[in-house]
Amino acid sequence: MVSERSLAVLRAIVQDYVASREPVGSKSIVERHAFGVSAATIRNDMALLEEEELIAAPHTSSGRIPTDKGYRVFVDQLTDIRPMSAAQRQAIETFLGESSDLDELLARTVRLIAQLTNQLAVVQYPSFGSARVRHVELVSLAPDRVLCILISDSGQVEQRLAELEQPVDEQTLGALRSRLNEIAGGRSMAEAAEALSGEIDNVDPHHAAMLHTLAVTLAEQARVQRQDRLVVAGAANLVRTEQDFAGSILGVIEAIEEQVVLLRLFGEMATDEHAVTVRIGRENASFGLGETSVVSSAFAIPGRDISRLGIVGPTRMDYSNSMAAVRAVARYLSRTLGES
Repeated sequence: MVSERSLAVLRAIVQDYVASREPVGSKSIVERHAFGVSAATIRNDMALLEEEELIAAPHTSSGRIPTDKGYRVFVDQLTDIRPMSAAQRQAIETFLGESSDLDELLARTVRLIAQLTNQLAVVQYPSFGSARVRHVELVSLAPDRVLCILISDSGQVEQRLAELEQPVDEQTLGALRSRLNEIAGGRSMAEAAEALSGEIDNVDPHHAAMLHTLAVTLAEQARVQRQDRLVVAGAANLVRTEQDFAGSILGVIEAIEEQVVLLRLFGEMATDEHAVTVRIGRENASFGLGETSVVSSAFAIPGRDISRLGIVGPTRMDYSNSMAAVRAVARYLSRTLGES
């Protein structure tokens, strides 16, 4: 059983090791922290922590560093996540508030999180797994060029240009618009993509080629809207921490580039919109990220599935600051996008 003082010693070791990257000894703990006990007493506490596999000696006669289990206990005991200051919150709102659309907002979000935490930042693009097609609009830009507009029931608009093999007049375009709305309207994005990609019955042979081109274009738009993908920034931060990894960080970078890995990991993490979830070291081993920690939180947009944002970095990270930054940005996104 680890005593309260031993837990306090563990917190001191984690904080000092994160700050210095140097193993922490009993003498330095006595000098830096006001425990009011001797170095010998601190050594006894450290021995108990080592027996519980919460700290370990990386070298003979060295200080101690936290283990994955030690970081887990530290995070679970972390009740004092430092809130962002008023100035930091204002900076978040100002920087993200300048975004003109969702794409720019998410691009700014990952850049901001990377700057706030000095880690690699990841945002899951909100998907439309539960969204449905509200309306299909076709706009003639030239006799043989049509802008296909797919509008979801959550208000998202996806536009794409279609090049036709022959000119189309407004009357024909109106008939094609009506037919495409019959096919896709009210369906989920997945259902609409499938219906638009299949054979379409009762088509005027003179319009078949045009209808096919427009249907294929709209099907691609529907697939894009429901596609799971990530926005990533701050890879240089990960490279700068390379010495925190026992081997090469290439495996970590490859796992991150293989976006399906992080998407699967995010899928296993809690989806409570207001919670911050942390997975540490070996808890991520099955994803090829056994030397990393992942800090994430969820955000939601009406009409879409819950998405996640977070950071990926070495287990030696400032968890309190990282959790506060991730939580603050996730809450801002949920609040802002919920109002839009």
